[in-house]
Amino acid sequence: MKAAFRLLLLLILVLISEVNGQRRKPVRKPARPTPEPVEPTELPPPLPPGPPSVFPDCPRECFCPPDFPSALYCDSRNLRKVPLIPPRIHYLYLQNNFIDSLPEESFKNATELRWVNLDNNRIKKLDRRVMEQMDSLVFLYLEKNQLKEVPSFLPANLEQLRLSRNQISKIPSGVFNKLEHLVLLDLHHNKLSDGVFNKNTFRGLKNLMQLNLAHNILRKLPPGLPSAVHQLFLDRNNIEDIPDDYFKEFPNLAFLRLNYNQISDKGLPKNSFNLSNLLVLQLAHNKLTTMPFINPKLEHLYLNDNSIEKINGTQICPISLVTFQDFSSDQENMPRLRYLRLDGNQLKPPIPLDLMMCFRLLQSVVF
Repeated sequence: MKAAFRLLLLLILVLISEVNGQRRKPVRKPARPTPEPVEPTELPPPLPPGPPSVFPDCPRECFCPPDFPSALYCDSRNLRKVPLIPPRIHYLYLQNNFIDSLPEESFKNATELRWVNLDNNRIKKLDRRVMEQMDSLVFLYLEKNQLKEVPSFLPANLEQLRLSRNQISKIPSGVFNKLEHLVLLDLHHNKLSDGVFNKNTFRGLKNLMQLNLAHNILRKLPPGLPSAVHQLFLDRNNIEDIPDDYFKEFPNLAFLRLNYNQISDKGLPKNSFNLSNLLVLQLAHNKLTTMPFINPKLEHLYLNDNSIEKINGTQICPISLVTFQDFSSDQENMPRLRYLRLDGNQLKPPIPLDLMMCFRLLQSVVF
């Protein structure tokens, strides 16, 4: 009986030890589920397709106005790709998307495009085959993209080319040679330096009226600018001086902006701005200590935020004060300056009398 009891006790102890052993074994955790694939750019999802259009060829992700059959609005749709553009479209709006290229397939039928807006996308370059088939294109907007050079093979009929706020540091040789109809070229807010420009850079731009090179890294005025230019923007560079007779090459120049540069009296020849057609001259935020000589026909002059301490109205007057003592009889030759801004300098009131005697048509002086 005792032997049987001992055997039973031994069996119970063995069972207890096995149970405890099983309890000590590590419990395997369930495998984590494979995460959903994430789009590399982590872009927001495209907007859902809109309602069916009255035009059967209208892409569902875009809008085709019933009363404007030549326009296609695909802007601000979170698009990654350009949809198939119908052949009837003249005006294409694709701004504010995530497009990084212009595939030939999307534009194969769109040969009548006149206006294309691709602002605020992720385009790094343009396909030559796409550009060469857009013979009718007049306006091309590519602001706020990722271009590193001015696109080549641009349509010859272009009139406006807007390339601001890219990363452009290169202008390929001959890129403008065939753009004789271009009237506006906007390259502000890029990375253009002095070495980019030579006397042939803008060859071909015979009718260019507005050139914007502001917000770049220029230290010198670029050579070979189009002689037909009416409006020239060079503000927010690092330009230090102006070569003799530089602006004499532009007989039609009416609006010149040189704000936020490093121009000093030493780098400014006396007759730099003695231009007969110049109406607006902006020289704010430079290093001038004296007021420059101007042409009698200038109407607006901005000299604020320089280091001007004193003004001699007799010296800067474009016409001798002695020659027009009688104001009423000599208004034709009277200096036409109407707006003068001088605040932010080291001047003290009152406004010099000889300044007012010279510029008698002044309507506003900010002193």
